[in-house]
Amino acid sequence: MFVNTLILGAGAAGMMAAAHAGPNTLVIDHAKLPGEKIRISGGGRCNFTNLYAGPENFLSQNPHFAKSALSRYTQWDFIDLVVQHGIPYHEKTLGQLFCDTSAKDIIALLQAEMAKVGATLWLKTDITDIRKTDAFEVLAAKDGEPITIRANNLIVATGGKSIPKMGATGLAYSIAEQFGLNIITPRPGLVPLTFTDDRFKPLAGTALPSTVTAGATTFEEATLFTHRGLSGPAILQASSYWREGEPIEINCASQTDIFDYLKSRKTTEGRKDISTVLAQVIPQRLASYLAEAWTLDGNLADWSDARLIDLAQDLHHWTLTPSGSEGYRTAEVTLGGVDTADLNSKTMEAKSVPGLYFVGEAVDVTGWLGGYNFQWAWSSGWVAGQANKAKQ
Repeated sequence: MFVNTLILGAGAAGMMAAAHAGPNTLVIDHAKLPGEKIRISGGGRCNFTNLYAGPENFLSQNPHFAKSALSRYTQWDFIDLVVQHGIPYHEKTLGQLFCDTSAKDIIALLQAEMAKVGATLWLKTDITDIRKTDAFEVLAAKDGEPITIRANNLIVATGGKSIPKMGATGLAYSIAEQFGLNIITPRPGLVPLTFTDDRFKPLAGTALPSTVTAGATTFEEATLFTHRGLSGPAILQASSYWREGEPIEINCASQTDIFDYLKSRKTTEGRKDISTVLAQVIPQRLASYLAEAWTLDGNLADWSDARLIDLAQDLHHWTLTPSGSEGYRTAEVTLGGVDTADLNSKTMEAKSVPGLYFVGEAVDVTGWLGGYNFQWAWSSGWVAGQANKAKQ
């Protein structure tokens, strides 16, 4: 069969591209249902964009690449679409927008938009080979039956390697390399960090407000201790900037000056154990843990200002070196991907291969936690779809 545009991947970016690529567009995916990552995102409510989305919220070898797509299809454009479809939503924190009812509302929105332009969706369709002659030829198996699909344009929206249990693979990278495009080495992003020992096992489940710094970037959100290491929004954000072998720094009391607090309590609570008073500022389990790990003993009144300054310094600048991360198994995104130097930022088309496009997570553009990666899917999918529509 022949189509004008063939899209590989029925995720956020793929369906968005299909909704704007015009008639005679076919989307294929190996999954049984479309938008599986959308369905599980945001605890099933889908954090579909962020009020503050901008280029500064994305990581890439070329930080300027995302500017064109993000400015041409903004968070406000997608919010308008959500409103048009009557989907109730709310802001949670830090500009994060979630569906009131279910992430399935966003999937239904995308399917409705695809139907509006006459795009077709094939599920349970596996790709076996891709080649290019006068057109792109994709050999596939639909419900086990072999079929060859020829297309003028091919949009690759198969995502990255994160969450392999959802069917994620490195297919996009293989296709890119097949056609001579460069790949920025992929690695897990927005992922919990781990330690070789079980040092934090006693603290598993404990959370605290914090600021976490990795490299030169700092995030102020919650940190969560786990059986294997550290998680929580601040850690997930920092993980995208962390490199193996490097330390991270945690401020355990970002809202309080520890030294001033403890010194002010000397006269009123001087007879209390130092860890007891410390537990008024940080979680009690963490205070007890640090009291043992750092040998914090004696009454507060017995602590000199110099010792309190040192303790405050340790708590405001707790430096730890993770051994690794939980990997793609739990990573929310994949950093790296198709090199933006090989793509046209206005269309997402490969500069050296006319008609070949890469969108969404497959590209070396990765957003922060909080709806930014969905916005990149909408924006990159939209510009690729518009470019295809213009070719018809």
